[in-house]
Amino acid sequence: MSDKERQFQSNIRTDLAIEAKEMIAPQQEKDIPGVESSSYEEEGVSIDHISITTPQAERAMNKTMGNYVNIEAPGLREKNTDLQDEVSNIVARELQKIAKFDDNTELLVVGLGNWNVTPDAIGPKVVEDLVITRHLKRLVPEKLGPGFRSMAGVAPGVMGITGVETGEIIKGIVEQVKPNMILAIDALAARNLERLNTTVQIADNGIHPGSGVGNKRMGITEDSMGVPVVAMGIPTVLDATTLVSNTMELVNNNAQNQPQSPQNNPSRGVDPSQINTGQGGLGKPNKQVINQALSPFSGEGQTLMVTPKEVDRFVDDISEVLAGGINVAVHPRVAEESAGKYLQ
Repeated sequence: MSDKERQFQSNIRTDLAIEAKEMIAPQQEKDIPGVESSSYEEEGVSIDHISITTPQAERAMNKTMGNYVNIEAPGLREKNTDLQDEVSNIVARELQKIAKFDDNTELLVVGLGNWNVTPDAIGPKVVEDLVITRHLKRLVPEKLGPGFRSMAGVAPGVMGITGVETGEIIKGIVEQVKPNMILAIDALAARNLERLNTTVQIADNGIHPGSGVGNKRMGITEDSMGVPVVAMGIPTVLDATTLVSNTMELVNNNAQNQPQSPQNNPSRGVDPSQINTGQGGLGKPNKQVINQALSPFSGEGQTLMVTPKEVDRFVDDISEVLAGGINVAVHPRVAEESAGKYLQ
């Protein structure tokens, strides 16, 4: 990858491993050293497995080494209840493959994010719909019955509300509650608008709260918490700088693909050299110029995020899909019965 291509990719923000892979190797047949991947479709749902296995691949992908699962269903935006059930079942299956819950599991689910900001409220909303059992198993196990494993849940809020680093709150809870696994759920940022509210990413290497909106916070990982951390995320926002970069690249590519005739000569229409900012080269947009256009909401220390106006409905729907999948994956009793029966 050339320096100019790296400069273009620096305009792009994404939390999804599949998008990082697509930026490096747009063609499926091109291999990335240290990255293993496979993909297939199931009832209109695309499922991709990506493993980053070397430090070199970690730097190239700008993603932590580990295993990622990407579950994508564009129909989720249409409130298709059959599809929601299908995706929920796939989430349960893929989560169980990564987490390997068993009867010794003591799970702590952490719903990250700000419940006062709809695009960031995925984590707290999921926790509301979980079948929480830790207290019942300790106090009245005979009333709970068989088929339920220990699950606790917490929505710790964000530092702007609590004044405390979220990772520190979770660390304190872990020291007292002593779970043997954490499942952290958070809203993410995507590169592609098509993936907003339609994609679920599951990873076995933890998460950094606030990374989707450019905040650098204490990581919630096995190293910092002392127990394995599985991360689950949904992209609900897109960085405006990324959106502008994508649009300019699309216009640029379309102009370059036009036949060179007097009628559609770029010099008479959209001229890539005019889109080009001089510093970017290769017809690529330049981050500094984009930030200038988006000023004062973009640039040093500033981030302008974009989300659909229907985000409140999307967040409600996808939260139920995730909660249903987690309940099925953790509790055999819920898996035997209807997951919807246990949604609150």
